Amino acid sequence: MTYHLLDQISIARSLDVSPRGQGDFIDKEGGRLNKSIKLTKSSTSKSDSSDSNNLICSIGRDNSVSCLLRCSRSDYGSLASVNRGFRSLIRSGELYWLRRIHGISEHWVYFSCTVDEWEAYDPYRARWINVPRMPHNECFMCSDKESLAVGTELLVFGKEVNAHKVLRYSILTNYWSPGVGLNLPRCLFASASLGEKAILAGGTDARGAILRSAELYNSETKMWITLPSMNKHRKMCSGVFMDNKFYVIGGMASNTELLTCGEEFDIEKGTWTVIPNMSLGLNDASGAPPLVAVVNNELYAAHYAHQEVRKYDKENNMWITLGRLPERPTSMNGWGLAFRACGEQLIVIGGPRTLGEGVIELHSWVPKEEGKPEWKMIAKKQSGSFVYNCAIMSC
Repeated sequence: MTYHLLDQISIARSLDVSPRGQGDFIDKEGGRLNKSIKLTKSSTSKSDSSDSNNLICSIGRDNSVSCLLRCSRSDYGSLASVNRGFRSLIRSGELYWLRRIHGISEHWVYFSCTVDEWEAYDPYRARWINVPRMPHNECFMCSDKESLAVGTELLVFGKEVNAHKVLRYSILTNYWSPGVGLNLPRCLFASASLGEKAILAGGTDARGAILRSAELYNSETKMWITLPSMNKHRKMCSGVFMDNKFYVIGGMASNTELLTCGEEFDIEKGTWTVIPNMSLGLNDASGAPPLVAVVNNELYAAHYAHQEVRKYDKENNMWITLGRLPERPTSMNGWGLAFRACGEQLIVIGGPRTLGEGVIELHSWVPKEEGKPEWKMIAKKQSGSFVYNCAIMSC
């Protein structure tokens, strides 16, 4: 049924109709020029007047939704063009909520190589997705920014003249809008998301004081909840979820003191536990925060100084070198390079040092029990070669 539904709207999904609504159209896959068939007024009316509650009338609403859950979310834009019922269902967020309940998710990569633009890439369909340009704000654009994808939202944290600011991009509306501010605004913090929830910890406040406080964000209620504070003040740290617990790794206790310990937050108990030497050797005081990612509840790190991939041994609290990072992407002491988990794979995003126009490359590797990393370049694009921010949206 899912295949039949997508087949019926294949024209809307794969063809660009000319602006005048008649004449020629372009077949995106083949690049051929063909004659379009102009929709009649009666066919349009029939679509608009269909039973929006049943969606696919012959099978009813519940079965319709069950089919849509298993469609790739790359097709949701085309599905929303079928009629008002489909459009309302997709924009309501109900499909994503049900996908989460049934364990259905796709992981898209969002990254920024310029101050006000974002790129998105769907590794399942090998497809680039257009993201609207961020609202222009000179001060916000020039400030240091952090990013976080949670639920169906991409949050970007930055500063205006005298205050912190959060911008929110929603895939439901395809718009940027002001986000909900934190209870204690901050920057240079650790963060990670799990489903519709995310945790931020540490960082610095508006006066530059280093924090140990933490907050939880729920993208469904749009609320921040203050959590118990960490044991140590830290900024320039990294965060991950692993085994249903939140970890803060590394960071700086001052402008000169490098922390090598991590902290584990037990969400059920609401307690923090210090883990000595959890980030030992992963970064230095002048470099980027530890580049870490979790795949299948296993923690990996990109050691940018040695160009190595390492895996964390939970039982022995030590790092094991697995092999090399991709050769072409480069960084400035860790800055400008993204290392993320994208479903079952690790993704490295960066640009090679070349003259002329910049190029950004995405390299992928699926970790296995044994064997060295074998990186595969899955995409590249003309862009700036320095990655300022990166987030993975899983929904």
